[in-house]
Amino acid sequence: MPVARQRHTKARRDRARAELKLVPKTLVACSNCGEKIAPHVTCPKCGFYGGKEVVNTMKRLEKKKK
Repeated sequence: MPVARQRHTKARRDRARAELKLVPKTLVACSNCGEKIAPHVTCPKCGFYGGKEVVNTMKRLEKKKK
């Protein structure tokens, strides 16, 4: 015969649910163009990271047009 499951207290239930909350993404301003981007990521708009250009976005746009 099956055994009934034990109930958890309200505090234990709520502690478990606290981990399920949604957290907004962290965004920072690009040092070159000011666009909001994720931290430690190259800016997709201008191609700068850490004050230096690491991706030539104009070259990529010209290649896309061909």
